[in-house]
Amino acid sequence: MKFIVFLITLLLVGNHLLANDTIIVRKDVRLDVLSEKQAEINKRTSMMTSSGLYRGFRIQVISTTNRDLANKVKSDVLSRFTDEKAYLTYNSPYFKVRIGNFITKDEAEKFRQQLTKLYPQGVYVVEDAVEYTMKVETDPAP
Repeated sequence: MKFIVFLITLLLVGNHLLANDTIIVRKDVRLDVLSEKQAEINKRTSMMTSSGLYRGFRIQVISTTNRDLANKVKSDVLSRFTDEKAYLTYNSPYFKVRIGNFITKDEAEKFRQQLTKLYPQGVYVVEDAVEYTMKVETDPAP
């Protein structure tokens, strides 16, 4: 009886050891395109806030309790830097004037250095939700 169990076991193990099965996986090239598109979507959404704006930086020019001064500074900044947007926000009791929509801190820091020549005190880079249009790279047609 033991011999029969041993023989059956030997046949099963031997059969398994002699089997040279090969698995060939053929990947559809469209999967690469799909995964690249998904990676781009993931990159964009990781940079976005819940309000649909992007995580970025602005330059805070002034924080004051004087509304008239804040409006004056905002209009002055807008007249000097016509390519940038300026924002006036109110967080009780302070009016804050911020300028720019920068995705990287380095870009914001370069612009801050220009502003410190005009406003030597209290100009610094702050994290904020910014308006930004992501550049979408398109593949050229074959």
